[in-house]
Amino acid sequence: MKDEELEALLKNPEIIRNRLKIFSARKNAIIFLEIQKEFGSFDNYVWRFVGGKTIINHPQTLKDIPATSAESDALSKDLKKRGMSFVGSTIMYAYLQATGLIDDHVADCFKRNI
Repeated sequence: MKDEELEALLKNPEIIRNRLKIFSARKNAIIFLEIQKEFGSFDNYVWRFVGGKTIINHPQTLKDIPATSAESDALSKDLKKRGMSFVGSTIMYAYLQATGLIDDHVADCFKRNI
């Protein structure tokens, strides 16, 4: 996106209008493409942080689920080193959960260990 297009987003009341976040989306996308090129895919890159297999935790309740982990710390640190922003460890932990690299389904969840 061009600067003008990003500037227009700052006037959109339907999104969070934070200049740094909006402009970092473009910067992060460029870095994402660089990672894909370096590793063949973003998938190849990110699986390295969990040792190539899903980490299955066994939380009993939602209170047992951490906000971060050593893996999300390492991923966040590496992405920041590459120049990304707004990729803190808590956000990266949520990403690892959402993509199935970390399984934190609680004991009574129907999705646990499927």
